[in-house]
Amino acid sequence: MRMTRGRGGAIALASTAMLALAACQGGLPTLGAGLGPLSSPRPQSAPQDLATTAPRSAESVAMEAYFMQVEQSLVGQGLLRRDVAPRDAPYTARQLTEDFIHIALYDEYSNRGGAFVATASPSHLRRWAEPVKIDVQFSASIPSQRQAQDRATISAYAGQLARASHFPVTAVNRGGNFTVLVMNEDERRAAGPLLQELVPGIDSTSVRAITDLPPTTFCVVFAFSEGAAPTYSRAVAVIRGEHPDALRLSCLHEELAQGLGLANDYPRARPSIFNDDEEFALLTRHDELLLQILYDPRLRPGMNEAQARPIVSQIAKELMGEAPAKIAAGTL
Repeated sequence: MRMTRGRGGAIALASTAMLALAACQGGLPTLGAGLGPLSSPRPQSAPQDLATTAPRSAESVAMEAYFMQVEQSLVGQGLLRRDVAPRDAPYTARQLTEDFIHIALYDEYSNRGGAFVATASPSHLRRWAEPVKIDVQFSASIPSQRQAQDRATISAYAGQLARASHFPVTAVNRGGNFTVLVMNEDERRAAGPLLQELVPGIDSTSVRAITDLPPTTFCVVFAFSEGAAPTYSRAVAVIRGEHPDALRLSCLHEELAQGLGLANDYPRARPSIFNDDEEFALLTRHDELLLQILYDPRLRPGMNEAQARPIVSQIAKELMGEAPAKIAAGTL
């Protein structure tokens, strides 16, 4: 299993502490840039769809106010941008190559003694071999209107990911292999049994990383492999139900993309959602090219940096118009 912390403080982890998925390599949780605690918000009444939702705790309502303050702070600093091909962030084939190497072929965190520790280390290329089918599950306190909005967003974004990667990614009503959990604070803390049902044999460290998610972590994704295989077979992303619109959308964009195999964050990657600065909220054109490189058949799951670098460099030059395109042969 590889953990990729999402918005709120980024981390990518590799772990072998799986039972049914022994020695699995997959996506670890991904967190965005760590923000210092803002002034404690006073709980406010949050609008509820009382006909279809369960009551929320005062803590969940307070968390909602906190994340609204976080979003306002980020937007006020000119972050969470929605432009996907900004003129103020040009990049070359060489930069695209370096960004891919550091994002797809490095792990930022590892599991040591039952805790995730920041320690950047080389890894191997990992991606899906089977079509990705994304389903979404909502906890009882998520209003039906919000559920409908999130389902529509995920369905449209799955299509964007498929077009960018040239790999089958679709949204399904149930029975997916990539599950998105949208949960409020109390429900997420009690999600251990659900996580064990979704990923039989999931280790306690991974469960705690989700149930004990600190406020500085906005969202997270885990991807898992069967045994020692370098291909993913299962993924679970967790999105906080307390998030306002911009934070929720940015979490969906980063976690679903990272769950495809772009697990690490790299501070020099720009314009990109795969870093910790929260500058961009949406998958950029740069990031779409990273996905296209990841699923190019000239690359093979399990490759290390030395094996992948010359191929990645050639693909990047082709995509940036710096070299004639070559016909890619073969499949996974």
